[in-house]
Amino acid sequence: MLEGMRSDLRTVRIDPRNRHLCRYLIASMGSLPEERLRVLFLDPARSLIADEEVQRGSLAQLAIYPRTIFRRALEHNAASIILVHNHPSGDPAPSAEDLSATRRLEEVGRALDVEILEHIIVTGTRTYNLIEGSAQMRPRGKFLPFFLRSHPDPADETDALAQRNAETAMRRRILRRQLLGNPELFGEPAWDMLVDLFIHQSRGQPLSMSSLCITAAIPTSSAMKLIQRLCDAGILARSPDAHDGRRSLVSLTPEVAHRLRAYFAEGAE
Repeated sequence: MLEGMRSDLRTVRIDPRNRHLCRYLIASMGSLPEERLRVLFLDPARSLIADEEVQRGSLAQLAIYPRTIFRRALEHNAASIILVHNHPSGDPAPSAEDLSATRRLEEVGRALDVEILEHIIVTGTRTYNLIEGSAQMRPRGKFLPFFLRSHPDPADETDALAQRNAETAMRRRILRRQLLGNPELFGEPAWDMLVDLFIHQSRGQPLSMSSLCITAAIPTSSAMKLIQRLCDAGILARSPDAHDGRRSLVSLTPEVAHRLRAYFAEGAE
């Protein structure tokens, strides 16, 4: 039954107030014994791209880990998302943690151009739309439409292009900070190392530790310490060179390589 209800959602424009959506959410998670957070990822036409569970446990933790949600949104190329979580207590009223988490996610979403369309709280008998129903949520800025004009002023076009490029740069910077959960490691030269490793791995070319130290353009001892920090953080992995026992090879861990692939697939720096 649930699979049929989910399939039906893929054929319609998703509206947070739609009774079919509410029934599906109640049936799928209203009676669960623990809190779970799900995200509905939508395209620009509000068609459903994916419906994924991203977290279990107290929603008070949600504000600490927004990167999990927005990394998936960017991987799906979603234009908007609907947050959904259940209240096992049966009380659909939003808690202070629900409100603060939603505000935090709205701030990140605006910076990344991913709209938080709604945050739905689910119980065994009903749903509650937090953003629509809560007076404590800030009014949200609307996405501005584009207007066609005859004979545009070249100066206006240049200003608009500069603004779009600046917004893109800011979005990429925020995504880069959120990417792997270690923002202190993602300024230069650590970021230069990761990009160089990603390029070599994409080409199928191994990279030695000594070569990676050269990429960093800092003293070798400092570069070695930085590589060790990245290894300790689970971002890089070291292995012996099978052809030269004096050398160590460095590589991105599979999960990090996957995240960087999604990051660069969206656009250049």
